[in-house]
Amino acid sequence: MPVLRGAVTFSRFRVEHAKEAPSDIKRWLTRGLKAHAFEPIDRRSEDDRAAGFVELENADAVEFSAGRVFYGEYALFSFRIDSLKVPAAAMKAELAKWTANFEQENDRPASRAEKTAAKAQIKQMLRTRATPRTNVLDVSWNQTTQQMQIWAASRKVVEEIVIALENALSLKFVGLTPAAIAQTSGLDEGALGPTAELIGMDLPATAEVAHGEA
Repeated sequence: MPVLRGAVTFSRFRVEHAKEAPSDIKRWLTRGLKAHAFEPIDRRSEDDRAAGFVELENADAVEFSAGRVFYGEYALFSFRIDSLKVPAAAMKAELAKWTANFEQENDRPASRAEKTAAKAQIKQMLRTRATPRTNVLDVSWNQTTQQMQIWAASRKVVEEIVIALENALSLKFVGLTPAAIAQTSGLDEGALGPTAELIGMDLPATAEVAHGEA
């Protein structure tokens, strides 16, 4: 929970409404989050990944009451990603066990079709036993400055969260990188380069250091 623990890895954006801003921000936001809330992976399906919004302080909660989302001028919530993977080693071991048992019981090797059917059954069995890997990324949105911070290091994950928010709330995002800030402020991008003092340009350009001299 980076927002509460004080981690410093995040991406920052300015948020704009694609349409007219809603009159009741709290109701609009909680309704949008709830409509795109996290739903666990259905182990009976072929899905191996699930993603959606959850409450900040409880990654299993998706009620999004105003008291659990709004903290002063901030709206705080999280984006949860679950992934389910059957370990290759476990799959190989179970299939080898099944093959040995089949040959012992039937006095012949299993056919390709029989092996394929067994693989599917074994995979489903292992899916029911596997524990999903959970990743929870926090989002903080200042309702006064309209700046949003997404507490994630992966660009791919940040983009996924941005797209989810665009779909859920009809928002537009402007990345607050130094170059973007310079552009919106009318500054020359060249002014963002390191200063002469920072790179040591105050030293004579032809200065040389003699090595091995007393």
